[in-house]
Amino acid sequence: MTEQPFILPIGCILRRACAQDIWAIRKLVLSAKLDPTQVRWSQFWVMECEGGVIACGQLRSFAGAQELGSLVVASAWRNRGLGSFLVKHLIQEATEPLYLECLGSGLATFYTRFGFVPIAWQELPQSLKWKFGVSQLASKLLPMISVTLMQYQGFGE
Repeated sequence: MTEQPFILPIGCILRRACAQDIWAIRKLVLSAKLDPTQVRWSQFWVMECEGGVIACGQLRSFAGAQELGSLVVASAWRNRGLGSFLVKHLIQEATEPLYLECLGSGLATFYTRFGFVPIAWQELPQSLKWKFGVSQLASKLLPMISVTLMQYQGFGE
């Protein structure tokens, strides 16, 4: 069975974020209980519909690598394929090997559908080890927190 191409709902657009989007992005990030300290609007793509930002995701650049992060779809817009559409777009935009970290096994399963595979901290490029090392330490100190590091396997294809 082939996957059907996803089309955004009528009236919705996907675009690079602009400075005016910063508060909408922060609100989405905080609503998902994600780390708001790494929010740089210039690294984000946003999905806008009915005059408001309903989803966002960022590509952060590091030496020889990029991180897909802060992917959030507003709760009223979930389960419509918007997150999948955004992940696919961010993968296409990536210019370096792509990594991510996610809390919980449910998210890891979600990202596996797009070609991400779990990796060990030791497999990360040096430029990401410190950043992802903090969450790895937290998961060791608080075993109830499950953190999965993942790498996109299709880069360069």
